[in-house]
Amino acid sequence: MDGTAVRTRAGALPREPGVYQFLDDDGTVLYVGKAVELRDRVRSYADPRSARIRRMVERAASVDFAVTDTETQALLLEANLIKRHQPRYNVRLKDDKSYPLVQLTDHEFPRIEVTRDPNDSATVYGPYTDKGRVDVVVKALRETYGVRGCSDHKFSGRSRPCLDYDIGLCTAPCTGEIGESDYLADVESVTRFFEGETGVLADPLRRAMEEAADEENFERAANLRDRLEAVEAFHGGASAAVSGPSGGERTVDVLGVAVEGDRATVARLRSERGQLVDRERHVMDAPDADEAVASVLSAFVPQYYAERELPDALLLPERPDGTEVTDWLEREGVAVRIPGAGREATLVDLALKNARRSVGMRDEARDLRDALRGSFPDLGAVERIEGFDVSHAQGKAVVGSDVTFVGGSPEKADYRRKRLEDVNDDYANMYDLVHWRATRAVEGRDGEQARDDRPDPDLLLVDGGRGQLDAAREALADAGWDVPAVGLAKREERVVTPDGEQRWPSDAAHLHLLQRVRDEAHRFAVQYHQHVRDEVKTVLDDVPGVGPETRQRLLRRFGSVENVRSASHDDLTSVPGVGEKTAETLRKRL
Repeated sequence: MDGTAVRTRAGALPREPGVYQFLDDDGTVLYVGKAVELRDRVRSYADPRSARIRRMVERAASVDFAVTDTETQALLLEANLIKRHQPRYNVRLKDDKSYPLVQLTDHEFPRIEVTRDPNDSATVYGPYTDKGRVDVVVKALRETYGVRGCSDHKFSGRSRPCLDYDIGLCTAPCTGEIGESDYLADVESVTRFFEGETGVLADPLRRAMEEAADEENFERAANLRDRLEAVEAFHGGASAAVSGPSGGERTVDVLGVAVEGDRATVARLRSERGQLVDRERHVMDAPDADEAVASVLSAFVPQYYAERELPDALLLPERPDGTEVTDWLEREGVAVRIPGAGREATLVDLALKNARRSVGMRDEARDLRDALRGSFPDLGAVERIEGFDVSHAQGKAVVGSDVTFVGGSPEKADYRRKRLEDVNDDYANMYDLVHWRATRAVEGRDGEQARDDRPDPDLLLVDGGRGQLDAAREALADAGWDVPAVGLAKREERVVTPDGEQRWPSDAAHLHLLQRVRDEAHRFAVQYHQHVRDEVKTVLDDVPGVGPETRQRLLRRFGSVENVRSASHDDLTSVPGVGEKTAETLRKRL
């Protein structure tokens, strides 16, 4: 895949947490990652920042995904998918946004450590999403069981215990203060805690808290209470977010069905020993029946499991048509449940969410590309669109807007605005605005000193007709920025291209996409123009002694003209460039 293909695929992904997989032509999983927002995360692979990931993207032929309800679910599902598929390009159980793990080393006297880069030979627990809680728990374990946390260099060759022994964090096996068997028994208690036995740590903490309270040492009791809360939440909070059914079955499959027209998608989640470990989707021809979901289930279940191992339990959104399928499953020892509430119902909802994400997604960007291919034969996927508009009042307070849409949705972090020279010429103003953007794109900067991390748009849209488009294209040519550009005139909603005008149906989805971009660029420009006109030009610029630099200092210092108006005399004179006389003038004029 190239950058264009990645952006195209990313545009079809939801803005939800989940897990994504890059696959090659044979369907082999090359890379598994998690995301707080799938669309933005996958889109970042269009411009890989490392050679390893660049090679992975070049080998990839497709991108698959699964949505989750929380980032924690995504984290654990990612970990389990990596264990299952062993993707070549996942070098660790994390990506560039790593999560902490806890490791117990394989030394004669094991060391406990919070790390993001565990030793290959260590016993590793996690990953965890709350590092602060992990640190609290590890410290509490060390205070309770005295497991060392020091480096090998610090541990070896000691003649007396270190400070950790004096403050109760270590039992000092380095100097023989504790025997090997007793120390390993304490390590075993720590292991039992990380394997889920919360009471190993919670019980001694609770006893210590009660003793401190009895002794009226309330500060220590409160500290122990906080630790106890962190310990009791350590397993409970995480498992509630990611666990599968808890009915004792080893393997449980969860199915969700979404039907639209003659197409149905079945999403299958897999849970093993209470943990979600896998998911997949299957597309089927939907039957022409009133009970579409039930009919799809009746067709899918026997076809899918005919040559596969049956799970211990099957969770469904509703019962399949007839009784043949459920009778067969029950004869094979599979428990079939249609949960109405609780954790199992949540899993069915999650499967339904994954199924629905695959149907009914109208590809406006694809339609737009096809509609513009006559004017731009080499036009690829139109995933990223930047819209430009200019606003002014008879050549005063001239401003320009640059808004960005990705996958049909506004990307407000990439919005920019620009104060332009006061010229009552719409074409010249559009030239200046587009030339400003194009120059910074070519030079790789956004502002005078900051780097511009925005990728080039696939299409540039200007608010206006032939004159504005010609001015924009001239600016692009002068700056040397090769980006296709079109205009959209408001009066008749005509799309203006370099070779003519396009009159698309008023209900065309791709026209609606351009209208959304155009309208947002107009709104953003007008909003900034009003701010410039009302807050800056007509007030502070009319105050004698306040030039452009002093005006900027005042606005940076107080945030708005209203705050300047309410500032005291001393506050005003604290601004560089504002003396006693200017401060007094400001107070009188405002």
